[in-house]
Amino acid sequence: MAPRPAAASPLLLPALLGLYVLAIALALEVSVGKTNTVLALNGSDVLLPCTFTTCIGFQDLIFTWYFNSTEMIYHGKIKSKTSEPFLVSRNPRVEFVGSTTGKDNNISIVLKDVELSDAGKYTCHVKNPKEKNAQHNATIILTVVHKMEETDNTLTLIIVGVVGGFFGLLILFMLVKRVILFIIKKVQDGKKECLVSSSGNDNTENGLAGSKAEQKAPPKA
Repeated sequence: MAPRPAAASPLLLPALLGLYVLAIALALEVSVGKTNTVLALNGSDVLLPCTFTTCIGFQDLIFTWYFNSTEMIYHGKIKSKTSEPFLVSRNPRVEFVGSTTGKDNNISIVLKDVELSDAGKYTCHVKNPKEKNAQHNATIILTVVHKMEETDNTLTLIIVGVVGGFFGLLILFMLVKRVILFIIKKVQDGKKECLVSSSGNDNTENGLAGSKAEQKAPPKA
């Protein structure tokens, strides 16, 4: 009878899962921010942001910026966390504006005097030898325009005007209502005072039945 294969240890699966989670936590990450699209005006300077994170640190890290995935426009290296990046090669119109000795590992660049032909994909690529040459990248889409289009806020202004007018009428209605209620209350209070004062008058002198009881002559002895 063939021997049965040894049963897997019940701790093996959790251990493998833990290693997988640890590997993800230590993985190199590159980010270009909350949005990967940038709009620039023709002839202006535009910032292309990029940062990277790694939980185990880095050593002799290499970062490269590419235009449309093929043209290298900036190439730099970072010895360690205590040293700033040094330039290896770059396009004359590209300037490094980041820093890696602070809180964030910022490897952003500025593209100067952009032209319509500069529109396209800009990829920030990072390689960390300390993580067994782990590599990661992120891409920005740059759009270059002749002039910034003015946003037509007519509809927004109309909506704001209608809503503001509605609330204005509502407030005016509430004020008028309060004034009317105040006047009605004053009129009612005046009528009450008139009724109370008139009920206490003696009209017997005018030959009218008054509120006071008629006095009878004293009985004869």
